[in-house]
Amino acid sequence: MLRAVLFLVGLVLAASLAAAVLLLAAFWMIGAGWARLTGKPVRPWVMRFNPASGFDRFRSAARPAEPSAADVTNARARGESVKSPVALGAADDVTDVRARPVSGND
Repeated sequence: MLRAVLFLVGLVLAASLAAAVLLLAAFWMIGAGWARLTGKPVRPWVMRFNPASGFDRFRSAARPAEPSAADVTNARARGESVKSPVALGAADDVTDVRARPVSGND
């Protein structure tokens, strides 16, 4: 019984996919006929697919993006590093912090 149900589910799935493809083909043929009637060029029905694009997407996600020239200029204008928002100056250049004595009572 289970095999019969799964077989029918597969037939319904195949029939729905075939109907969807036939519907897309009908729409394309209507558009192609209209283009011929109006004298416009007929665009081909193509599906562009590059199998390497999936691998490239994950490979490029692993390495960090290089900062652009605008990023470098903006960071330098703000006095920050390009790689992190930490000031470029040395630790001795800090002027807005005052040292306080360490107390043992908190």
